[in-house]
Amino acid sequence: MEDFNEKIGWKRRILIVDDEEINREILGNILQDRYDVFYATDGKKAMEMLGDKNSDFSLILLDLLMPVMDGFEVLDLLQGDEVLKHVPVIVMTSEKTAEVKSIKHGAYDFITKPYDMPEVILARCERIIELNEGKSIIRAAEKDELTGLYTREFFFEYIRRFEHIASEQAMDAVVLNIDHFHMINEMYGREVGDRVLCSTAQTLTEMFGGETFIASRTDADSFYLYMNHRENYEGVFDGLQDELSHLTHLPRIRFRIGICQDAEKTLPAENRFDHAKLACDQIRGDYTRQISYYNKEDNDRELYGERLINDMENAIRNGDFIVYYQPKFDIRSDTPHLRSAEALIRWNHPQLGMISPGSFIPLFESNGLIQKLDRFVWEEAAGQIRKWKEEYGIAVPVSVNVSRIDIYDPELENRLAGLVEKNGLTPGELMLEITESAYADNARGLIETVNHLRERGFKIEMDDFGSGYSSLNMLTTIPIDVLKLDMKFVRNMHKDEKSLKLVELIIDIAGFFGVPLVAEGVEDEEQFKTLKEMGCDVIQGYYFSKPVPAEEFGKFVEEEKRRRDAIC
Repeated sequence: MEDFNEKIGWKRRILIVDDEEINREILGNILQDRYDVFYATDGKKAMEMLGDKNSDFSLILLDLLMPVMDGFEVLDLLQGDEVLKHVPVIVMTSEKTAEVKSIKHGAYDFITKPYDMPEVILARCERIIELNEGKSIIRAAEKDELTGLYTREFFFEYIRRFEHIASEQAMDAVVLNIDHFHMINEMYGREVGDRVLCSTAQTLTEMFGGETFIASRTDADSFYLYMNHRENYEGVFDGLQDELSHLTHLPRIRFRIGICQDAEKTLPAENRFDHAKLACDQIRGDYTRQISYYNKEDNDRELYGERLINDMENAIRNGDFIVYYQPKFDIRSDTPHLRSAEALIRWNHPQLGMISPGSFIPLFESNGLIQKLDRFVWEEAAGQIRKWKEEYGIAVPVSVNVSRIDIYDPELENRLAGLVEKNGLTPGELMLEITESAYADNARGLIETVNHLRERGFKIEMDDFGSGYSSLNMLTTIPIDVLKLDMKFVRNMHKDEKSLKLVELIIDIAGFFGVPLVAEGVEDEEQFKTLKEMGCDVIQGYYFSKPVPAEEFGKFVEEEKRRRDAIC
């Protein structure tokens, strides 16, 4: 700082307050080469000079015994002013007894009269100014300028100090977020938004100031609270919204609150507040809850999900994803025979082992990565159909999933048509499964896409029929080629009469539309016989085979080839 001031030619200002001219001259001569020196002959004139908004003094040298207003009166006035109390004061006195009293009134140091050691006086002035400026920088960085709460860095530093001396005291990490704060700024202006933040800080301090409590404003609309542990926070923040509505004159300000309760002190404070923030973020958009508690299992699940997301692209490149195939058997004749297959993805993670599709497919559907995975499956399935045709001389159609994300891809039709052409297939050999979630999201877009795909010769299967409210409506608006019965109906049809009747109804619906029905999840002889008697066309499930790798699926293709050869 000193080097910078010298470079720009700026000198700090010092005010000498003394009624004796000789004393003023002596001190001025000592300091004038290094500082801009100003003089006042009594305390009243000094306060007038200090009251000038442009005064900006770095140090005051103050005599105690003066007419009009003495030094102690000046010290008291300085301490009562929020700005001037931060200007350091060195008292000039020859009375030892006055030193303790001066300290109690706010003085920083003393210069003893007579002034016979100029080097010492100059060194003391330099040191006091240096220390005070360092303190001012710390003070500015310590508190958030708007709310007066601690800044993030000092907040965590004070927590570390507290826990060093009170490691056994149970404390909670609380994150409080003002919901849709940006809308307050946009609707009412930034001034009102600032008032909301200040009022929030003030009210929190008043609510919890009587206990062990430290607060910080971290992000624009978030507050971190380090406070005494509570088993239950229901009702703790109830008065906050009412008080803020009163202070800000806004009808309602909603908060989300995440809490990490009495976490182990071995975990850094930053991590505990990360956990509280995670809990807070989990209820974003959930208007049924205002308080959420951190749960380690939820955190582990989220970390696990993040790892899967991060590992996904490497898994595709490294061949960790494997496409399995589950056969679908036509059961309309006396002897069931292979009709087609469904491509199902499996993930053999090098560290985590085999990962259930139920763990990663919903995750990838939620963030759009499912599109990359779908394309991988399409490529693998199309190539496998070609290989079976080359090896066995027969075509086994394979169904692949087309997710709702894929429907938005303007290149979907060309992409699928290119795959078919590249592998020498007919469009009907790569069957496309869609679900009603795609219909619910974008009915018009789905209908248009399906019509274009069917015009190109692709076969469309409606997957998981009956799993949602829009399935029947889909049938009336989207032309399909195959209907797939949701497996939960098959699983329950011998457990309750309603499920059995629904299976009969859906088989009749498929017959009405003139499309084959595929029943998924068939696992035993009883289910098989019942479905066959009802007129089901195709069965898929463990009764015939679990999903298997392409090499193992070859035995079904070989058997189907022998059957066809025998017919010929």
